[in-house]
Amino acid sequence: MTLNTILDIVVIVLLIPTLVFAAMLNNRLTVLRKNKDQLGRLINSFNEATMRAESTVPKLRKAADEAGQALHEHVERAHTLRDDLAFMVERADSMASRLESTVRTARNEPKAPSAPAPNRMSAPLHAPRRTVASAAASLGSGDSGVGGDDERSEAERDLLRALQSAR
Repeated sequence: MTLNTILDIVVIVLLIPTLVFAAMLNNRLTVLRKNKDQLGRLINSFNEATMRAESTVPKLRKAADEAGQALHEHVERAHTLRDDLAFMVERADSMASRLESTVRTARNEPKAPSAPAPNRMSAPLHAPRRTVASAAASLGSGDSGVGGDDERSEAERDLLRALQSAR
């Protein structure tokens, strides 16, 4: 065997896989040419979807701004309500303090005007004390000397009604 024959055999052996690979590549290129129209439609639909997405970004931004503005308005209203509630709580505390001092004053007053004022130090431990309900009843009847219903606010009258109904 000569060198030329050996080289021819090696080239033939290498050409066989090349021919097989070329046939496979030819089949794939044929399929790609057949699907070229589908690929073009797919690229066009992808392009349209991208354009629609880009056009909706400003709409989404506008919706987010409107939602942010609405949220800001709600937060402002909440702050206003919080301040109003804090003011009402302060007023209720001061009214409760006034009511408590009135009840304390009513507890210290004698029941009958002719009886001497009781001395707390000499009072027996089992001596009856006025309850909040009885003090509220006396406040409601106007015998505390603080003033009539004309001088009381609506909240004070409501509080007195609630205390009287709790008896």
